[in-house]
Amino acid sequence: MTLLHTTLLFIATAVAEIVGCYLPWLWLKKDGSSWLLLPAALSLALFAWLLTLHPAAAGRTYAAYGGVYIVVALFWLWAVDGIRPTGWDLIGGAVALTGMAIIMLAPRS
Repeated sequence: MTLLHTTLLFIATAVAEIVGCYLPWLWLKKDGSSWLLLPAALSLALFAWLLTLHPAAAGRTYAAYGGVYIVVALFWLWAVDGIRPTGWDLIGGAVALTGMAIIMLAPRS
């Protein structure tokens, strides 16, 4: 699996997880319809399935995924919540991506 393919799969996985958690948040915090729970459940099922598509060991995949999740969540903060990430947010995202790269790109025997 190429680095680009893996990264795109991580991004799709993060979006599925965020949508799956954001819709119940809308229901609970913003008086959204309880019908939001159905697409939320489907999105979380998609999230779990997408995680299985990674060829690396599950623990390594989850650890590396966390870095991508952080950056996608910061983009969500900006694009959906309308809050521009701070410089500190961006530095934290860069540190998380650096950690992800170390985990995924480390030489293996």
